[in-house]
This record gives sequence, structure tokens and C-alpha cells, in this order.
Amino acid sequence: MPNRLAQATSPYLLQHADNPVDWWPWSAEAFEEARRRDVPVFLSVGYSACHWCHVMAHESFEDDDTAVYMNEHFVSVKVDREERPDVDAVYMEAVQAATGQGGWPMSVFMTPDGEPFYFGTYFPPEARHGMPSFRQVLEGVHSAWTSRRDEVGEVAAKITRDLAERELSTGDAGTPTEETQTLALLQLTRDIDPASGWFTGDTKFPPSMVIEFLLRHHARTGSVAALEMVEGLCGAMARSSLYDQVGGGFHRYVLTPRPGGPLVPHFEKMLYDNALLCRVYAHLWRQTGSELARRVALETADFMVRELRTAEGGFASALDADSDDGTGRHVEGAYYVWTPGQLVAVLGEDDAEYAARYFGVTPEGTFERGASVLQLPQIGGVLDADRVKDIRARLLTAREERARPGRDDKIVAAWNGLAIAALAETGAYFDRPDLIEHATEAADLLVRVHLNQGAGGARLGRTSKDGRAGANAGVLEDYADVAEGFLALAGVTGEGVWLEFAGLLLDIVLDRFTGEGGALYDTAYDAEQLIRRPQDPTDNAAPSGWCAAAGALLSYAAHTGSEAHRSAAEAALGVVKALGPRAPRYIGWGLAAVEALLDGPREVAVVGPEVEPATRELHRTALLAPAPGAVVAVGEAGGEPEFPLLRDRPLVGGLSAAYVCRNFTCDAPTTDASELTRKLTG
Repeated sequence: MPNRLAQATSPYLLQHADNPVDWWPWSAEAFEEARRRDVPVFLSVGYSACHWCHVMAHESFEDDDTAVYMNEHFVSVKVDREERPDVDAVYMEAVQAATGQGGWPMSVFMTPDGEPFYFGTYFPPEARHGMPSFRQVLEGVHSAWTSRRDEVGEVAAKITRDLAERELSTGDAGTPTEETQTLALLQLTRDIDPASGWFTGDTKFPPSMVIEFLLRHHARTGSVAALEMVEGLCGAMARSSLYDQVGGGFHRYVLTPRPGGPLVPHFEKMLYDNALLCRVYAHLWRQTGSELARRVALETADFMVRELRTAEGGFASALDADSDDGTGRHVEGAYYVWTPGQLVAVLGEDDAEYAARYFGVTPEGTFERGASVLQLPQIGGVLDADRVKDIRARLLTAREERARPGRDDKIVAAWNGLAIAALAETGAYFDRPDLIEHATEAADLLVRVHLNQGAGGARLGRTSKDGRAGANAGVLEDYADVAEGFLALAGVTGEGVWLEFAGLLLDIVLDRFTGEGGALYDTAYDAEQLIRRPQDPTDNAAPSGWCAAAGALLSYAAHTGSEAHRSAAEAALGVVKALGPRAPRYIGWGLAAVEALLDGPREVAVVGPEVEPATRELHRTALLAPAPGAVVAVGEAGGEPEFPLLRDRPLVGGLSAAYVCRNFTCDAPTTDASELTRKLTG
């Protein structure tokens, strides 16, 4: 008998719709039911591509005896963290404060008023490795609830008070300065391992936001150290098993399972990682002309279009880590790993031997059960690029015959905003109009399905699936990242409507997400009230909503001259002055926005007929300039322009021209692309 999740739009919730556990979605009705029955609430938070979420579900939530106990003594609530990042953030903060660590699946026990009192992540079915079994946890919580209720209430109330007191303000920090950036760079140089190129630590997540800061810092200051770190990090990621050497795109993270052993990926592929990294590698190519960066940017863009694009034109959230290994078992990484015998079967003896050396496939295997994850170890000899290209293509064709990992088809507004920016810019840099078209289609979907302009004003929905909007309200990162995507798309296409939509979203940020002293909240002031209003300026796997909003506000102000948006951006970036020098790896997007602030950012207006080659050359030159955060507008001269930057910008001697302004000062217009490059790099 399906439980209450059967009508959900979240693929993750639907995965649990047939569990014997009587799951409730997050709702007021669930907590009212807990009050009526006088039982605690068990909150389980995860997401569809989470390996250990699947493991705990199979071990415990699909077990009839465990479900009977849960149904008798708890109201069980299942949440998709990608649909409700606000719920996830609030209770993850509690988990981390109580245990010193966090992760998914997240398991929280709370009162019917939503006050948490016991926490954990994954619990095994039997006690092991110092962890209690899930049944022991359930019995212990039930015992405490029935026999020590006062003590439970005191713990829950204290935790809730502590969380509520964690308010942030940037009013005293002031605007970040050159010193902020220099100290942040110095700290990053201490964290890097020059031998490997990676940041230190056994588990290595792609530091996309930090790389964007380093690229912008190099572009503005010429810092050799910043560029060396970027090249080391991007080279290490592209050569490792973090990158899918056959199909393009990046896995979630890599780790070293044993000292000195090979890096092994966690195989799920997330839209946000790939959108951010596609853009990073495109920007690296823009600054250096690196052929590796060009290949990775394009392969990652093609991966997103090939494997994540949905029928509605948006981009799905993720691919699972697990898939059928051909024997009916769901195994992590089965879709991606190879044995020497499998290479021979696809490539023949000679090419298989070459591929094994090139990709590091060994007889004993570098992963599990004799299989190897593909990477690019340094091998001697001259690389035969055509042969490698042919081998990759044949392996990809053969891999398509394998059982594919599951795909989470829900559309997350924020992550699609990141994808729009990446595809629009990558398409523009590499003359791939198809990528720009895909970015435009995704933007159209967000406007048609996610943007609700009702009687109460415009609102952005967090998710959709199959063209149907979900019920959950957008959070700050949705407004900020979608605005970022629209701004990038406006600059690439010359279609001012995307600037207008970005302005609509950012006006909502100013009205509904902004607090005193420049602070930003992750939820609107009139959103559902949780035990605390979430607020976090630090990056996680994607840019924080706080810093993403600051960057988008700054770009919009550069486009329009809006003092309100500029002032809000500067106030929000005060948190970077406080955190950047101490924890730069966790506020990279904010540091990148500060680079744009310190550089102006520059404003480029290109005027001329769209069909004129000179107009297209000036436009492309402007887009390829690495000036941090530069905004670009292009359109016809005269009339009422779609972009404020084009107002009162005539042709020069009847020729297409470019105007560059910075810090309220404008250079003389130029009709020469080489001169425009000098204006944008000096």
C-alpha cells in the first residue's frame, strides 16, 4: 500500500512511496499528527543520487519489522534536501553543532513543535564500527520520550535557542579591500599541495568557486601564484577519476581509500558541479588558451546536454552513483569502471593495451572486484591524439549499452541558472550556437513554469518536474543563480528581456530576503517559519545564496546604474571582509564578487547592426575579455535600446563601435577590436 509520498513530484520521495514506513511529506499536518498521538517526529533527509541514502533505505526503511516499530512510535517525515534546502540547512546546522559533522542521509528526532533533540546521519541495521543500530536508536529515543520527557524538552529547547541566536550581520565589517583579497590568496597558498595540484585533505571536492576567484584575481592583478594554483587544480581534476574520461562531466568528489592509493570517485554526477566546472574551464581557456581547458569545457557542456537535458528543455538534477552491474545488483560506479577484459572486448588487443596504459587500467584493478576507474596517469611516449579520440568514442558507444544510472529529473531553479550561464558563455566562446540555444530553452522553461506572477507579486518556484511546478518556494540561491544565468544570457544574446527578468528577481531579493546591515537570509521574510530563519554566507557544493546574490546585484547595477542594487551588493559583501582572509575555501564566490567590485566592474556597450561582421567581432572581443565581472550589452544604435548601457551610444563615423566605462568614467569609443582588448585588459 503506497504511503503519503505517492503524489510527490520529487523523484527521491517517490523512491520511498512503497516503503512499509508510513512516511509523511514535510507538512503542518505531519506535526499535528505527532501532537495528536503524542509521539516524536523522525525526520529523514536525503536526495535521489545519495548512495548511503539508498543503503539505509534498503536496510531499514524497506524492512517490515523496523517499519512496524517506526509507525507505532513516531511520525516519520521524508524530505528531499534539494526541494527543501531551508529545512535541510536548519537541521543540518543542528546536527553539525551537536556531533561535529554532518551528511546525508540526515536523521533527526524532534518534538511535534519541530525542536530537535537527537541527531545522526546513517545508522546501520546492526551495531558496528562504534555506531548503534538504527533499531537501538529508535528504542532509545522512544524510551527517553516516554520516561524522561522533561529532559528531552529541556534539550530540545536549548538547541532551538542556540540556533535562533546565530544571527549574522555585516554592518560592522565594511567593504572588502585589496588587503582582503591578498590575505585570502596567501591562505590558499598554504592549503595547496604543489606536488599534486589539489588542496590538502583526503576527500577532494571540486573547488569551483575558489577557482573563479583565483582566475579573476589573476586577471585583475597579474598574480602568478593565483594562475599557478588554477592550472594545478584544473589539471589535477581533469586528469583524475573525478572527471569522466569517456563521457565527459565530473563526479561528485574523489577520495583516497588507502595511503598512496589511487583517487576513487563518488560516482554521482550533479548538475551544479558540472555547470560550475564547465564555466571554470571555459574561463581558464579564455585567459590562457589551454587546449585541455577547451576540451574539458566542451565535453562537460556536451555531457550536460546529452545526459541531463529533459524533454521540457531544462536540466535534470543528478545521475545516481549506482547502476545495475549486469547481474541484477545495483553497484556504485558499475556504469563507469572497466576491466582489462572489457577493454579487449570493445577495442581489440592492441588498442586495449594502449587504452589500459593511457587510462591506468590494471589487472588487479584500482576500484573494486578487479575493475579500474579511468584516469590519466603520466605515461611516456608521444600521445596519439587521434587514436585516443577514437578509443574514447568506441568506449562511449559500448558504455551506452550498459544499464544506465538513474536520473533525478526534477528541475532545480538555482542549478539551471548556473547551467544557463555556463552554456551561454561556452557557446559564445567556442562558436557553438547550439549550446546558446539550449541555455535559452532552459531560461524559457524557468520563466514559463517556475516564475509565478500572481496577485501577491512575482515569486520563483524552487522545482518542477515534467513541466509541472512543485509546491516549494524558491530560496535565495534560486533567485540569485537564475538572475546570474539571465544576466550571462543577456550579454551573450543581446536580448534585453533577460536583463529585465534578472531585475525582477533581484528586486524580490531586495524586498524579501534582505535584513539589517546588509545581511541576507536564505528564505523570504514571508516564507514558512521554521525554528530558525536560515542564513549562511559560506559556499557549500554550490555558491551560497548570499554571495551569489551579491554578485548578481553588482552585475545588474553595472548594467543599469542602479544605486540601490550597487549599495546592497557592497553591504552584502561585508561578510567577505570578515571571512575571506580566514576561510577563503568556503567563501570563494564572495571573493570572486569582490574582484569584480575592485575592478569596477567594467561596462561594455557594443553598438552596430547585428548582421555587420564588425559588430560581431567587437561583441566577441568583449565577451572574451577576462576583466572580473565585466558586463556586456550589444544592440543597434538609436531608438529605445533594450539595454540601458546602449542609451546615447551612436555609431562612430558610421561604423560599429564599443564603449568601455569603469568607476563612472568612460573611455573614448573604439571601432577596433584590438584596441577594445587593450581597454579591457589594462
